[in-house]
Amino acid sequence: MRSKIGLLLLGAVLLLLTACGAPSKEDVVKKLSGKWNDSNGYDLQATMEIKTGEEPRLYDVTVWHTKPDFYKVDVSQKGKDESQMIVRNEEGVFVVTPSLNKTYKFQSDWPAQNSQAYLISTLSDDIKADKKSTMTEKEKTYVFETATRNNHKAVLPTQQIHIDKKTLLPTHVSLLDENKEEKIRVEFKKITLGVKRKADDYKVETENMDHEKKEEKPKDKKAELETFYPSATFEGVTLISEEPVATETGTRLFLSYGGAGKEFVVVQEPAVAMDGQVPVSIEGDPVDLGFAVAALSGNTIRWEQDGIAFYVASESLSKGELIQVAGSMQPDVVK
Repeated sequence: MRSKIGLLLLGAVLLLLTACGAPSKEDVVKKLSGKWNDSNGYDLQATMEIKTGEEPRLYDVTVWHTKPDFYKVDVSQKGKDESQMIVRNEEGVFVVTPSLNKTYKFQSDWPAQNSQAYLISTLSDDIKADKKSTMTEKEKTYVFETATRNNHKAVLPTQQIHIDKKTLLPTHVSLLDENKEEKIRVEFKKITLGVKRKADDYKVETENMDHEKKEEKPKDKKAELETFYPSATFEGVTLISEEPVATETGTRLFLSYGGAGKEFVVVQEPAVAMDGQVPVSIEGDPVDLGFAVAALSGNTIRWEQDGIAFYVASESLSKGELIQVAGSMQPDVVK
């Protein structure tokens, strides 16, 4: 009888110890996924630091999300009067550039197949999608390391998601290169769950959508613009030629690269402002480069940055390589 009682007591102690042990990765994923995804929506404020260029760039990010598919993301660079918004509503996906009075409309399922470090709903999907993801428990946080699922995954294949133990909300996300060096860091300043906004809060001006192009005007004809070069390197690829062509709005510059079976052309010229903020339909998918939202279509990618319109085209680069070139454009850095 005593031996049976002893065994029962031992079993109870072991059960208690197990219950008090560290939570498993699956337990934490279930809790945070439920908390992040079960609410009607959320508002958040964050900062994003991009370290892929010669000098780090810092951005303020504001996100609104209302379930199931309404998003509004506002990204503005600190110290500059430049910002962009990407909006998803019942009519489609829009990219708005206030400084150029421009709005582009995409037929896209963004962000379903393109996770973003500042969208907490897609972060939980990243954790669940990566069966090889790991969780490390620290004093105040859980740290998940997962594969990225965005347009930068070729050069930034890994992300670390830091989650506060008490709130089960992310504190920051680090995107890492192949050497596990941090290249993009998103710091969450404030996250409010349970916010449900009206459809009108996500509206974008949509009249006259039949007009494919409105009258454009240069942002500043007299502005002297820097020349940007891609800092992304492909072995055996070099700058072959640099050809300027005079236009009505300034100078259009053609940079031709080639070698090792990889050829591409980078075109840059002064950006032009639209005469009236009327959405223009555009083919392709929106690609968040961090500092700007680009349009990726077939073998081309285009975007506007620092008052310059960029266009990269290639018959030999993959979509990932096109994005890599676009994301690496830096002023006066010849590669």
